Amino acid sequence: MRTAAVVGTGLIGTSVALALARREVGVHLLDADESAARTAAALGAGTVGPPGAPVDIAVLAVPPGCVGEVLAAQQAKGLARSYTDVASVKAGPEQDALKLADPSCYIGGHPMAGRELSGPLAASATLFEGRSWVLTPTGATGTDTLNRALEVVALCAAVPVVMESCAHDRAVALVSHTPHLVAALMAARLEHMSDDASHLAGQGLRDVTRIAGGDPRLWGDILDGNAGAVADVLEALAVDLGTAVAALRGLAGDDADARAEGMVRVSDLLDRGRRGRGRVAGKHGQKPTRCTPVHVLIGDQAGELARLLATVADLDVNVEEVSIDHSPAERSGLVELVVEASAAVRMARRLTEFGWAVQRPQPRADPTPQAVVPPPKAGAERRRVPLVTGTA
Repeated sequence: MRTAAVVGTGLIGTSVALALARREVGVHLLDADESAARTAAALGAGTVGPPGAPVDIAVLAVPPGCVGEVLAAQQAKGLARSYTDVASVKAGPEQDALKLADPSCYIGGHPMAGRELSGPLAASATLFEGRSWVLTPTGATGTDTLNRALEVVALCAAVPVVMESCAHDRAVALVSHTPHLVAALMAARLEHMSDDASHLAGQGLRDVTRIAGGDPRLWGDILDGNAGAVADVLEALAVDLGTAVAALRGLAGDDADARAEGMVRVSDLLDRGRRGRGRVAGKHGQKPTRCTPVHVLIGDQAGELARLLATVADLDVNVEEVSIDHSPAERSGLVELVVEASAAVRMARRLTEFGWAVQRPQPRADPTPQAVVPPPKAGAERRRVPLVTGTA
């Protein structure tokens, strides 16, 4: 592949362009908002404006509801030999593509990567590395078009997954679209939160509501394009919510039988949730590895996190996840380093030897890890450090 066009220079489009440009593909950037295209070009994503001749492939990075219209318009202009899109809904754009004069030149696509931020300045050439990238060929899709789309996926260092469009839409309704809507519903409960409650908010709340920060207009278009499948998941969720409400009302009352029944139902819901969480694939789509979090207290000053990560790098331990929970009352933070269970104790011991305040590793199922305060290094200044023993 030598040339490509990216139509739409938001987060995903610019990230695709950056990844292709890094692999020496000549990328042409098109956007109704020329300032966005110029911003993407300034980042090194390509050149602004249409090509002088058809490019190998055009990537349509526009909202799901616009794919069909943009695809027809660009095909009429002869922009590319093949076309794909990166919309998170596939059945609708596919139906529009089948109405084209030449449907063999189109294949649906959806990289399973993103951020809660938007716009070209949030883009990254590495956004898709190791992430699944769904392709949804139809019976009309030509071999050349399929191969060009596969090459785009490879150049972006993603992992191709071939699915039917309707199966894709049902899957993303469960793993992406409904979770975003649920996060937004929970975040909406916080709109008039008191200052006292706000000061108590911890990492758990931030985790649950993080994706609610996405662009409401884009997500409105996504939900419009996959409304039926999302409604099916939300309807099943509503049944469980009703069960939870009834169980909690029972626990809040004085009737012993209702309280006992309520506890059984709450415990069942929590257990089902834990089992479901265990089904989420680990890195690279592999079966989840049994992991243990190691919690390390750091001061809230420049260079502390970098110093900790440099220490970890010398321990030859593969870190699966990293997160930070800042203490609301103190200038400190609790860093969670998730590692394979077999390495957790050794890692905690070595970090303690280097002078870090480390909590005793416990499996994820244990919500109350015990704290271990190491002795200070020889010659080190002794100072009081508030030890955080858990997260919200």
